Amino acid sequence: MRIVVLVKYVPDINADRRFEDCRVVRSPGEGTLNELDENALEAALRIVDSLDDDARAAAEVVALTLAPEQGDLALRKAYQMGVDRGVRVTDDALAGSDYAGTAAALAAAVRRLEADGPVDLVVTGMAALDGLGSVVPALVATELGRPALTFAKKVALADGVLEVVRETDEATETLTAPLPAVLSVADTANTPRMPNFKLIMAARTKTIEAWSLADVGLDAGLVGDAGARTATTHAAPRPAKPEVELVQDKGEGGKALAEFLLRHDLV
Repeated sequence: MRIVVLVKYVPDINADRRFEDCRVVRSPGEGTLNELDENALEAALRIVDSLDDDARAAAEVVALTLAPEQGDLALRKAYQMGVDRGVRVTDDALAGSDYAGTAAALAAAVRRLEADGPVDLVVTGMAALDGLGSVVPALVATELGRPALTFAKKVALADGVLEVVRETDEATETLTAPLPAVLSVADTANTPRMPNFKLIMAARTKTIEAWSLADVGLDAGLVGDAGARTATTHAAPRPAKPEVELVQDKGEGGKALAEFLLRHDLV
């Protein structure tokens, strides 16, 4: 069993965002592993944990990211959770990639990994917290020609068939697909494990493989600004939060609350 987990290095959601030319300015040292990818890592590791001893010993979980060198921080955290291998794809031509370009590059890297042996499952989080698009898993599945089981809240694997349960606004769905497949898990799918001291220390010196687009066999014209099918036409920071308004209830608290809601168009 070989599982590839797609992880992303994203700006810290608590840091101030700045934009230049409609792009988020990514300052070194302010990024982190996309929190929702921890659920993907946990799902992959649990699948391996569920295998029998021989299969577990032969299994490999690979954390894969598209990122500049700073993205190693995300891979180090993946190592802390227990993955076996970390791979980063870095290339100047990737700058400006939209969802389609990102998926094309990730799929190319998965195919490159398959030069070493089949990849049974690709696992992702439900979204990246910097973009919240949630479309990359389905696009990667399309690129690879594999079924996509997305937004899973429960995951089970038996006899080479993946079964997931997911909830929509109107129904609870149970979906199955044979491997190989692409899986994205919801943030309710599991509780990511806490790294132990041994793995934290070992992660510091683990090897991170750095590949270029040439290494994964992808034409640079299909990614970045050159290959983008969409364009961001406007980006602006969020408006400042209004000052907190404290009202002491002297018998007219309800009226004050109603006036506040009306004044801010909240009703």
